[in-house]
Amino acid sequence: MYTMKIISIIFALLFFQSGFQAKTQAQINTERQWPGYRGYLSSGVLDNANLPGTFDPSDMVNVKWRIRMPGLGLSSPVIWDNRLFLTTAVSEEDKAGFKPGIFGDITSIKDESVHEWKVFCFDKNTGRILWERTSYKGVPKIKRHPKSTHANSTVATDGNFVVAFFGSEGLYCYDMNGNLQWQRNFGILKSVFFTMPGAEWEFASSPVIYDGKVIIQCDVLENSFLAAYDVKTGKELWKSQRDEYPGWCTPNIYSHSGRVFIAVNGYKHRGGYDFQTGEEIWKMSGGGDIQIPTPVSGDGVIFFNSAHGRSAPIIAVKTSARGDITLKEGETSNSGVLWSNPRGGSYMHTLLLYRNRLYNVNWNGVVNCLDPSTGKEIYTAKLGETRSFIASPVASDGRIYIVDEEGTVYVIQDGDTFRLIAEIPMNDICMTAPAITDGMIFFRTQHYLTAVGK
Repeated sequence: MYTMKIISIIFALLFFQSGFQAKTQAQINTERQWPGYRGYLSSGVLDNANLPGTFDPSDMVNVKWRIRMPGLGLSSPVIWDNRLFLTTAVSEEDKAGFKPGIFGDITSIKDESVHEWKVFCFDKNTGRILWERTSYKGVPKIKRHPKSTHANSTVATDGNFVVAFFGSEGLYCYDMNGNLQWQRNFGILKSVFFTMPGAEWEFASSPVIYDGKVIIQCDVLENSFLAAYDVKTGKELWKSQRDEYPGWCTPNIYSHSGRVFIAVNGYKHRGGYDFQTGEEIWKMSGGGDIQIPTPVSGDGVIFFNSAHGRSAPIIAVKTSARGDITLKEGETSNSGVLWSNPRGGSYMHTLLLYRNRLYNVNWNGVVNCLDPSTGKEIYTAKLGETRSFIASPVASDGRIYIVDEEGTVYVIQDGDTFRLIAEIPMNDICMTAPAITDGMIFFRTQHYLTAVGK
């Protein structure tokens, strides 16, 4: 009897160890993918990728392939194993393109032509189209800004499903072979400038897939909400109403004490929500009044970026935050806020937390490198001369990639002092964050998708 108990315990331990190793390996595999906007948990980081030290698209040096993309889109490439996903909105009549530069024009593009909202799946190694699907066809329900498109949101994938969000044109879920699994329509999502509702700028928040759930953030002029759906069936699991101005930020996932939460940027209602129930855990107001950057997290802190109107802060919120943690006048920290820099924020850019440094890119090309534990400046440097920047930075193997609107790729060295490694012209307008996979980095410009690799 005693021997049998010992054998049973040994088998139980082996079974537990086997399951633990399988789960760990699956997690490692997920972290090596680029499953949504700016990769795993929007971190913008993939180390040990072995990217080429330099490349030249003009002469196709270290460029594996380059294809012309139809239509217009500001969605970033998403990669799972050997498949790359990208969206676009195609119209033969919408020829306005993008308007680069720093300007104050808030009016919409005057276009009422029929568009096709498409999802593409490519072989990442060759650029061959594996499948192409038209999710919706019709006249856009919301107009776009000169720096926007009708396909701004990046898809999300978990290796089994691909979810594309086209705002007022709907939410669509496909399997990896392009078979439509389900779709949802939310009516017209009024993505407009809150002080001038006639200034329509189009939807841009990207979906997130985590642990079998699709998370979407819809901060619009009327009836803003955060919601979770079953990725297999599209069934609504919960929906939390939000009192918020129209925004364009993507939600993100963070953990604390074994529980999973959702972080959302905002002006009236920045906050954290319970992943399972949608219950609000903490909230705060203040910051830039048009929220765009995605929150990023690490080492028990969630970092928020914003800048519009009178305020431009970077805010470091503890993952342990609870209740209303809004900073009082003159405060830079409290029980839920580790630190804040009232004038350090950027309007468009998601922060890059990399190797214990926090990088922020501003619209004018100024790069601020900060200590993430204190917010103190490590260095400030300027890229380009008169160039403007929208695309958020990404990093791999000690190198940080920053692209300006004219399509010049600036590669800087990670470290406590500024070091520019390379300036590489793509010769095409670029407003989209690059995507990284093993051995390759992908750039989506106005007309092309370019695969850089040795």
